[in-house]
Amino acid sequence: MRIWLMIAGVAGAYGVGFGAYAAHGFEVGSYEAVIGEKAAHFALWHALALLAADRLIAEGRRMANLSAFLFSSGILFFSGSLTLKALTGALAWPLITPLGGVCFVGGWVVLAMAGVMRGR
Repeated sequence: MRIWLMIAGVAGAYGVGFGAYAAHGFEVGSYEAVIGEKAAHFALWHALALLAADRLIAEGRRMANLSAFLFSSGILFFSGSLTLKALTGALAWPLITPLGGVCFVGGWVVLAMAGVMRGR
């Protein structure tokens, strides 16, 4: 089972679905629409990043597992918290969104390192 590939598929489906909802379910140009679209875009981009990490893992670059974990955490924390805020207007834990952003940055750094290093 390729867990990162499965998570990439779910994140991609979420990104398309919630992006469509944000574009059509909220008032055009509203705060909710803007943050909803941002949540969807970040999920979509990082679903693609998960595919890259999965490819490196398939080549034996185990360090890419950390990258995939960070991307998945970023999608959950960043996109998830923005989705919650768009739908409810409330953010239960305001530091969750920046934590997701840190996970995204860390994921890219680790992915770059995994791409450079030999399979370890």
